[in-house]
Amino acid sequence: MADKASRRAGKALPDAFFDRDARQLARELLGKVVRHRVDGLWLSARIIETEAYYLEEKGSHASLGYTHKRRALFMDGGVVYMYYARGGDSLNFSAGGPGNAVLIKSAYPWVDAVSGPDALARMQALNPDAQGRPRPPGRLCAGQTLLCRALGLKVPDWDARRFDPEALYVEDVGESPQVLISATRLGIPAGRDEHLEYRYVDPAYAAWCTRNPLRRGQQAGRDYHWVDGSGAPLKRAP
Repeated sequence: MADKASRRAGKALPDAFFDRDARQLARELLGKVVRHRVDGLWLSARIIETEAYYLEEKGSHASLGYTHKRRALFMDGGVVYMYYARGGDSLNFSAGGPGNAVLIKSAYPWVDAVSGPDALARMQALNPDAQGRPRPPGRLCAGQTLLCRALGLKVPDWDARRFDPEALYVEDVGESPQVLISATRLGIPAGRDEHLEYRYVDPAYAAWCTRNPLRRGQQAGRDYHWVDGSGAPLKRAP
Protein backbone atom coordinates (compact mmCIF):
# COMPACT_ATOMS: atom_id res chain seq x y z
CA MET A 1 0.00 0.00 0.00
CA ALA A 2 2.93 2.37 0.57
CA ASP A 3 3.82 2.12 -3.12
CA LYS A 4 0.22 2.91 -4.03
CA ALA A 5 0.27 5.96 -1.79
CA SER A 6 3.49 7.17 -3.36
CA ARG A 7 2.01 6.85 -6.84
CA ARG A 8 -0.86 9.09 -5.77
CA ALA A 9 1.58 11.88 -4.86
CA GLY A 10 1.87 12.94 -8.49
CA LYS A 11 -1.92 13.37 -8.73
CA ALA A 12 -2.32 15.84 -5.87
CA LEU A 13 -3.28 19.40 -6.76
CA PRO A 14 -0.40 21.76 -5.89
CA ASP A 15 -0.75 24.46 -3.24
CA ALA A 16 -0.70 27.05 -6.04
CA PHE A 17 -4.10 25.77 -7.21
CA PHE A 18 -5.63 27.01 -3.96
CA ASP A 19 -3.83 30.36 -3.90
CA ARG A 20 -6.53 32.21 -5.87
CA ASP A 21 -9.70 34.20 -5.36
CA ALA A 22 -12.05 32.36 -2.99
CA ARG A 23 -15.07 32.41 -5.31
CA GLN A 24 -12.98 31.17 -8.22
CA LEU A 25 -11.57 28.42 -6.01
CA ALA A 26 -15.05 27.50 -4.78
CA ARG A 27 -16.21 27.04 -8.39
CA GLU A 28 -13.13 25.17 -9.55
CA LEU A 29 -13.21 22.75 -6.63
CA LEU A 30 -16.53 21.36 -7.85
CA GLY A 31 -15.87 17.98 -9.42
CA LYS A 32 -12.52 17.57 -7.68
CA VAL A 33 -12.03 14.56 -5.40
CA VAL A 34 -10.89 14.71 -1.78
CA ARG A 35 -8.91 11.63 -0.78
CA HIS A 36 -8.04 10.71 2.82
CA ARG A 37 -6.06 7.62 3.71
CA VAL A 38 -7.43 5.68 6.67
CA ASP A 39 -5.85 2.38 7.72
CA GLY A 40 -4.48 1.78 4.24
CA LEU A 41 -7.72 2.65 2.42
CA TRP A 42 -8.20 5.81 0.33
CA LEU A 43 -11.60 7.17 1.33
CA SER A 44 -12.71 9.52 -1.44
CA ALA A 45 -15.53 11.93 -2.24
CA ARG A 46 -16.29 14.19 -5.19
CA ILE A 47 -16.94 17.81 -4.15
CA ILE A 48 -20.45 18.90 -5.20
CA GLU A 49 -21.14 21.98 -3.06
CA THR A 50 -18.87 24.76 -1.79
CA GLU A 51 -19.12 28.16 -0.11
CA ALA A 52 -16.61 31.02 -0.44
CA TYR A 53 -15.72 33.33 2.45
CA TYR A 54 -13.71 36.56 2.60
CA LEU A 55 -11.98 38.46 5.36
CA GLU A 56 -13.95 41.66 4.76
CA GLU A 57 -17.47 40.21 4.84
CA LYS A 58 -19.35 39.56 8.04
CA GLY A 59 -20.27 35.96 7.36
CA SER A 60 -16.69 34.71 7.64
CA HIS A 61 -14.81 33.44 10.67
CA ALA A 62 -11.85 35.60 9.64
CA SER A 63 -13.94 38.77 9.98
CA LEU A 64 -13.91 38.15 13.74
CA GLY A 65 -10.14 38.70 13.74
CA TYR A 66 -6.98 36.66 13.96
CA THR A 67 -6.68 34.04 16.68
CA HIS A 68 -4.46 31.01 16.99
CA LYS A 69 -7.46 28.78 16.24
CA ARG A 70 -8.17 30.73 13.02
CA ARG A 71 -4.52 30.99 11.97
CA ALA A 72 -5.00 28.71 8.94
CA LEU A 73 -7.31 31.30 7.38
CA PHE A 74 -4.47 33.82 7.31
CA MET A 75 -1.94 31.49 5.70
CA ASP A 76 -1.26 31.08 1.98
CA GLY A 77 -3.71 29.12 -0.13
CA GLY A 78 -3.68 25.36 0.39
CA VAL A 79 -3.88 25.10 4.17
CA VAL A 80 -6.57 23.02 5.83
CA TYR A 81 -8.85 24.90 8.23
CA MET A 82 -11.14 22.73 10.34
CA TYR A 83 -13.59 23.67 13.06
CA TYR A 84 -16.57 22.22 14.90
CA ALA A 85 -20.07 22.96 13.55
CA ARG A 86 -23.02 21.72 15.61
CA GLY A 87 -20.77 19.17 17.26
CA GLY A 88 -19.24 17.83 14.05
CA ASP A 89 -16.06 18.51 12.10
CA SER A 90 -16.02 20.85 9.08
CA LEU A 91 -13.45 21.02 6.27
CA ASN A 92 -12.19 24.25 4.69
CA PHE A 93 -9.24 25.23 2.51
CA SER A 94 -7.48 28.58 2.68
CA ALA A 95 -7.60 30.60 -0.54
CA GLY A 96 -5.58 33.49 -1.94
CA GLY A 97 -5.39 36.53 0.34
CA PRO A 98 -5.38 36.63 4.16
CA GLY A 99 -8.65 35.54 5.72
CA ASN A 100 -10.16 34.04 2.58
CA ALA A 101 -11.27 30.41 2.37
CA VAL A 102 -13.65 27.85 0.90
CA LEU A 103 -15.91 25.58 2.93
CA ILE A 104 -16.45 22.11 1.48
CA LYS A 105 -20.18 21.94 2.08
CA SER A 106 -21.03 18.51 0.67
CA ALA A 107 -19.73 15.75 -1.58
CA TYR A 108 -20.62 12.42 -3.15
CA PRO A 109 -18.71 9.15 -2.56
CA TRP A 110 -16.16 8.49 -5.30
CA VAL A 111 -15.36 4.91 -6.29
CA ASP A 112 -12.55 4.10 -8.74
CA ALA A 113 -9.40 2.01 -9.00
CA VAL A 114 -7.87 3.85 -6.04
CA SER A 115 -10.95 3.92 -3.82
CA GLY A 116 -12.87 0.70 -4.36
CA PRO A 117 -15.99 -0.85 -2.80
CA ASP A 118 -14.05 -1.63 0.38
CA ALA A 119 -13.31 2.08 0.82
CA LEU A 120 -16.98 2.94 0.35
CA ALA A 121 -17.94 0.31 2.91
CA ARG A 122 -15.48 1.85 5.36
CA MET A 123 -17.02 5.29 4.79
CA GLN A 124 -20.46 3.85 5.52
CA ALA A 125 -19.14 2.21 8.69
CA LEU A 126 -17.68 5.53 9.83
CA ASN A 127 -20.92 7.41 9.19
CA PRO A 128 -23.98 5.22 9.89
CA ASP A 129 -27.47 6.65 10.19
CA ALA A 130 -29.25 7.25 13.51
CA GLN A 131 -30.26 3.58 13.70
CA GLY A 132 -26.70 2.41 13.03
CA ARG A 133 -27.46 1.29 9.48
CA PRO A 134 -25.28 2.11 6.44
CA ARG A 135 -26.32 5.37 4.80
CA PRO A 136 -27.06 5.21 1.07
CA PRO A 137 -24.22 6.76 -0.97
CA GLY A 138 -26.25 9.86 -1.84
CA ARG A 139 -26.70 10.78 1.83
CA LEU A 140 -23.28 9.72 3.08
CA CYS A 141 -21.54 13.08 2.50
CA ALA A 142 -24.61 15.33 2.12
CA GLY A 143 -23.46 18.03 4.54
CA GLN A 144 -20.23 19.41 5.92
CA THR A 145 -20.16 17.32 9.10
CA LEU A 146 -21.39 14.15 7.38
CA LEU A 147 -18.61 14.56 4.82
CA CYS A 148 -15.91 14.77 7.46
CA ARG A 149 -17.34 11.84 9.39
CA ALA A 150 -17.47 9.65 6.28
CA LEU A 151 -13.89 10.54 5.34
CA GLY A 152 -12.57 10.17 8.88
CA LEU A 153 -11.39 13.79 9.04
CA LYS A 154 -10.93 15.25 12.53
CA VAL A 155 -10.13 18.77 13.68
CA PRO A 156 -7.19 17.76 15.93
CA ASP A 157 -5.57 15.79 13.11
CA TRP A 158 -5.76 18.27 10.24
CA ASP A 159 -6.48 21.84 11.35
CA ALA A 160 -3.78 24.30 10.17
CA ARG A 161 -1.90 21.60 8.25
CA ARG A 162 -0.97 21.52 4.59
CA PHE A 163 -1.98 18.68 2.33
CA ASP A 164 0.04 15.49 2.49
CA PRO A 165 -0.10 13.49 -0.77
CA GLU A 166 0.29 10.28 1.18
CA ALA A 167 -2.50 11.05 3.63
CA LEU A 168 -4.85 13.84 2.46
CA TYR A 169 -5.07 15.66 -0.84
CA VAL A 170 -7.41 16.89 -3.57
CA GLU A 171 -7.24 15.44 -7.08
CA ASP A 172 -8.51 16.60 -10.47
CA VAL A 173 -10.14 13.54 -12.00
CA GLY A 174 -11.41 15.41 -15.06
CA GLU A 175 -14.99 15.82 -13.86
CA SER A 176 -15.30 19.62 -13.59
CA PRO A 177 -18.86 20.79 -14.46
CA GLN A 178 -19.21 23.55 -17.08
CA VAL A 179 -22.51 24.91 -15.73
CA LEU A 180 -23.01 25.68 -12.04
CA ILE A 181 -25.66 26.98 -9.68
CA SER A 182 -24.93 29.98 -7.47
CA ALA A 183 -27.04 30.81 -4.42
CA THR A 184 -26.79 32.40 -1.00
CA ARG A 185 -24.84 30.54 1.65
CA LEU A 186 -26.61 28.48 4.29
CA GLY A 187 -26.82 29.31 7.98
CA ILE A 188 -25.61 32.91 7.75
CA PRO A 189 -27.40 35.03 10.38
CA ALA A 190 -29.34 38.12 9.36
CA GLY A 191 -27.14 41.20 9.11
CA ARG A 192 -23.98 39.21 8.39
CA ASP A 193 -23.96 39.50 4.58
CA GLU A 194 -26.43 36.66 4.19
CA HIS A 195 -27.44 38.02 0.77
CA LEU A 196 -24.12 37.22 -0.92
CA GLU A 197 -24.36 34.44 -3.51
CA TYR A 198 -21.12 32.72 -2.62
CA ARG A 199 -22.49 29.17 -2.59
CA TYR A 200 -21.85 26.99 -5.64
CA VAL A 201 -23.48 23.67 -6.53
CA ASP A 202 -22.85 21.09 -9.25
CA PRO A 203 -26.37 20.79 -10.75
CA ALA A 204 -25.89 17.12 -11.63
CA TYR A 205 -25.61 16.41 -7.90
CA ALA A 206 -28.02 19.06 -6.57
CA ALA A 207 -30.31 16.44 -5.01
CA TRP A 208 -27.50 15.35 -2.68
CA CYS A 209 -26.38 18.77 -1.47
CA THR A 210 -26.97 20.16 1.99
CA ARG A 211 -30.08 21.87 0.61
CA ASN A 212 -31.17 21.22 -2.95
CA PRO A 213 -31.39 24.57 -4.81
CA LEU A 214 -33.56 22.90 -7.47
CA ARG A 215 -36.16 21.60 -5.02
CA ARG A 216 -39.85 22.28 -5.56
CA GLY A 217 -40.80 25.94 -5.13
CA GLN A 218 -37.38 27.38 -5.99
CA GLN A 219 -37.14 29.72 -8.99
CA ALA A 220 -34.14 30.54 -11.16
CA GLY A 221 -33.36 34.24 -11.03
CA ARG A 222 -34.99 34.60 -7.63
CA ASP A 223 -33.66 31.82 -5.40
CA TYR A 224 -30.61 30.83 -7.42
CA HIS A 225 -28.79 31.61 -10.67
CA TRP A 226 -27.20 29.57 -13.43
CA VAL A 227 -23.56 30.54 -14.04
CA ASP A 228 -20.68 29.21 -16.08
CA GLY A 229 -17.34 28.08 -14.72
CA SER A 230 -16.07 31.66 -14.52
CA GLY A 231 -19.08 32.77 -12.49
CA ALA A 232 -20.63 34.70 -15.38
CA PRO A 233 -24.45 34.52 -15.43
CA LEU A 234 -26.15 32.44 -18.09
CA LYS A 235 -29.17 33.89 -19.85
CA ARG A 236 -31.12 30.66 -19.67
CA ALA A 237 -31.11 27.33 -17.93
CA PRO A 238 -28.98 24.65 -19.64
